Amino acid sequence: MSAPMLEVRDLHVSYGGIAAVKGIGFEVAVGEMVCLIGANGAGKTTTLKALARLLPAQGAIHYAGHSILHRPVHALIGDGMTLVPEGRGVFARLTVAENLGMGAYCRDNRAEIAADLDRVYGLLPRLKERAQQLAGTLSGGEQQMLAIGRALMSRPKLLLLDEPSMGLAPLMVQKVFEVIRSVAAQGVTILLVEQNARLALSVASRGYVMESGAITLSDSGPALLANPKVREAYLGE
Repeated sequence: MSAPMLEVRDLHVSYGGIAAVKGIGFEVAVGEMVCLIGANGAGKTTTLKALARLLPAQGAIHYAGHSILHRPVHALIGDGMTLVPEGRGVFARLTVAENLGMGAYCRDNRAEIAADLDRVYGLLPRLKERAQQLAGTLSGGEQQMLAIGRALMSRPKLLLLDEPSMGLAPLMVQKVFEVIRSVAAQGVTILLVEQNARLALSVASRGYVMESGAITLSDSGPALLANPKVREAYLGE
């Protein structure tokens, strides 16, 4: 495994007096796709929000070899870290094209932005078909694709994906994960939080299992898929 792009050690996050993340540690190598799986309330989304500096945290978070524990949120975009949040968070009253433009707000090279827009439309042709449509009128799956496309417009080196399959029909889930595989194949490092454990472990090279704010298991994706405890708790077997 190559050098870590993301290294987390002894991470603690609390809501008031309630500990949501309890001293976890993990890492993601350059070019790797890693997943965090676990039940509702395990602390997965809280972990991503702490990494993106949307929640205060204690411990150590190193990205590309530098501590980002106190890095301003907006600066992380320029550093190459981008979060696709749970619930998509598209700008409902802006068009698809305007949403994608917002993903490039921190960039100023118009030629590169235009080239990246073409690449996003090539990866997500449905967005090109709906470029002038208001984002709020898209289906849930189309909004998820838009959220991913918007994130790609920032040219991420590390993409944090929070529950990309949530609320989607099975066919649309497959399409979204085809896009995620394509993004990973282009060399983007991905940390994926996903309740669909079978799907997450089938696409990720490695996985971590979170329970009650702690990491209880870690292994390769195939090994976790075969683990009896994982199969019983998360795969319904």
